[in-house]
This record gives sequence, structure tokens and C-alpha cells, in this order.
Amino acid sequence: MTVIESVILESPEPEAAEAFYTAAFGLDHRLRVRAADAPTTGFRGYLLSLVVSQPGNVDLLTGAALEGGATVLQPAKKSFWGYGGIIQAPDGAIWKITTSEKKDSAPATRAIDAFVLLLGVTDVKTTKQFYVDRGLTVAKSFGSKYVEFDTAPSPVKLAMYTRRAAAKDAGIDSAGSGSRRIAIGTAGDRGFTDPDGLAWETAHVRA
Repeated sequence: MTVIESVILESPEPEAAEAFYTAAFGLDHRLRVRAADAPTTGFRGYLLSLVVSQPGNVDLLTGAALEGGATVLQPAKKSFWGYGGIIQAPDGAIWKITTSEKKDSAPATRAIDAFVLLLGVTDVKTTKQFYVDRGLTVAKSFGSKYVEFDTAPSPVKLAMYTRRAAAKDAGIDSAGSGSRRIAIGTAGDRGFTDPDGLAWETAHVRA
């Protein structure tokens, strides 16, 4: 069974990156940081998404990230789908913080309902089949545009759309080269690499 235990981000300053994420989001074992200084430029082909219950939570998390040195790519605002915005962490990773609600119904907190890895892939159908062949079940699929997998009981959800759509979502150019500075820690499966070069590495299963 293919299980996502954590997302692994790579940074030339791992201690600073870990301190930032702990203070801003408090993602504990779902997010790991390790040292790496391989060259990277432009879009890295993914977004990390924090899904919360209401707009006030979006604003609290965004504010904490900005206090830690993040920059705004898209200010939080209402949309047809709800409320949310996009920031870039000091290490370069892009984060989407969002809710399907447009109004607050309770005092704001920094509680996170879901942590999602959104991949921007070259060919959605090809990568979808690759993951299905490795035991992942499709929860939602919209042809060659978007796929969401059922990753329960993993603490990290997985979805994908095209690289161009992912970059457009982030509000940046889709061009990029060099290291992606990301990997997936997987429990209960051997490591592998997907068609776009994303490495899944065998991780220690936490109690």
C-alpha cells in the first residue's frame, strides 16, 4: 500500500526553514526539512495547500507566515470557490492557504483541516495511471485537467493538474529548472520516482 507519511522540503538553510514552518503552520511530522543546495530556478512544479474552516483562519496563518519572512504572491480574497491566497516561504516553496467558506462562523484559530500536495505535472493522464498502478485510488478526476487521490489514512493528501495550470494558480510563470527541492516520505512501500522526477522515499513509520 502506498502511504504518504510526510512531505520533505530541501533547503540550504534547513534549521531556518524548519523554524519558519514550525512557527507559521505547526505542521509537525507531516512536513520535514533537510539540507540541500542543488541549484533551482523558477517554478518547482508544485504547490502546498493548507485547507482551513473559515476566512479568519486563512488570515491568521497568512499573517504568521508573513511575520516569518514569507512574501505574498496573491493576497487573500473572496472568490467563487471561497476565500484564500498564496504566499511564498523564505525557502522558495509556494503555499496556498484556503477555505471553501466566505464568512467566519467562530473565533479564528490556526487549525488546519487538510494538508495537500498539489503537483503540476507534464501529462495528467500518464501520471494518474502511474500512481494508480502503485496502489493509489482516484477520488476525483476531471479528464486531463485535474485528479485527486484518496490517500486516507495518510496525513497528507495528493492532487495534480498540469504544470501550466499550477503555475497559473500560483500567479507565476511556469518556467523553471534545476532541483525541485521536494520529495515524499512513504511508508509501507519501496521508493520510486514518478514521471516528472518526484522522488518517493521509504520513511520510518511513526507510532
